[in-house]
Amino acid sequence: MRVAMIGTGYVGLVSGACFSNFGHHVVCVDKDASKIARLNKGEIPIFEPGLDALVADNVKAGRLAFTTDLSAAVPDAEAVFIAVGTPSRRGDGFADLTYVYEAAAEIADALRNYAVIVTKSTVPVGTTRKVEEIIRKRRPNAEFDVASNPEFLREGSAIEDFQRPDRVVVGSESDRARNVMRALYRPLFLNDKTPFVFTARETSELIKYASNAFLAMKITFINEMADLCERSGADIQDVSRGIGLDGRIGSKFLNAGPGYGGSCFPKDTLALVRQASEFGAPSRIVESVIDVNADRKKRMAAKIVDAFGGVKGKTVAILGVTFKPNTDDMRDSPSLDIIPALQAAGATVRAFDPEGMTEAEKLMPGVAWTDNAYEAMTGADGVAILTEWNEFRALDMARIRALLKRPLMVDLRNIYTPREMAEAGFEYHSVGRTAVKP
Repeated sequence: MRVAMIGTGYVGLVSGACFSNFGHHVVCVDKDASKIARLNKGEIPIFEPGLDALVADNVKAGRLAFTTDLSAAVPDAEAVFIAVGTPSRRGDGFADLTYVYEAAAEIADALRNYAVIVTKSTVPVGTTRKVEEIIRKRRPNAEFDVASNPEFLREGSAIEDFQRPDRVVVGSESDRARNVMRALYRPLFLNDKTPFVFTARETSELIKYASNAFLAMKITFINEMADLCERSGADIQDVSRGIGLDGRIGSKFLNAGPGYGGSCFPKDTLALVRQASEFGAPSRIVESVIDVNADRKKRMAAKIVDAFGGVKGKTVAILGVTFKPNTDDMRDSPSLDIIPALQAAGATVRAFDPEGMTEAEKLMPGVAWTDNAYEAMTGADGVAILTEWNEFRALDMARIRALLKRPLMVDLRNIYTPREMAEAGFEYHSVGRTAVKP
């Protein structure tokens, strides 16, 4: 099949590459000429494990191409995906649909044959129907259907998530459109018997928001339980395991830490709250999740300051600044709250991240960026781990003790255990567990 993917951001680029790997012919379109130029040179503008090889293989096979010319990509396409950004709108937190509607208008002008136009972007309930209205108004006689097909990709494991998903959700009232979507995802159905959820378009749109809000709620819940553990002497790791073994709850997203961030949870929870309010069905739980998570990041900065006995005039080594490992994404990362708070309290911050420093340097002035974790810790008064990159999981503790002025670690991701750190001679503060001293 021939596919046009409008937008080469995280969702569009990964989806386009994966569809081409299924054997479809995909043209990815973006207005950013510099980004398209980079992609045509084989340069990947985001960090996602395995994406560079996947793109290169399918470009070489002639199944994947990149262009700025939407009018050339759409006419022959059997499916046209809208995968543009829907950032939070300033002032009210609602999803900004400007790019979605602009794409719809341009697609309408370029349509020549029957195609299914698919909203892949995360959009509020009713957006897909509005896209159909825009296209129908501009092209009353055009032959097309509009469907919703939300993505459920986790940064750092997006290719695996696309190729082996928990489910594929499609919102459409058209049998013809559903058949096109079945054909697009046919390899999943044949090989893995992936569940397909066919619904109305509004239902499909809400499934995406509800999924992300529920996962954000699980993260926030376990973080609140971690606070209770610290005050009561319980261990959050054991609590997480104990409740996660309940099949009704599940173990995923029950890892205590400094709060959620990234490209999805912050903006999607805000958009859902705004939308629920407009429909007269306010979501009090999600409202609380947003408030608690925002406060969480500030409290983690205070946790580091307290562990250091104040940071004025001291040097704090920071390991990891992206919102999660295996990505260079800095959007709403806890580090964006924590590091400036440490600086405001008088700390000098030296930091290292395997992939996020190029973007982080633009967002956090005054940080001394280093070439590796050990350089960041050299001469520092202590170290704080903000992101659980694998290379931080087996650090040489004897070497760290020799580098630090004081053997102090604040581990906001619970990479290590209190016992092993005490045995290594460290004062160790983690999340939801009793602090230990050597």
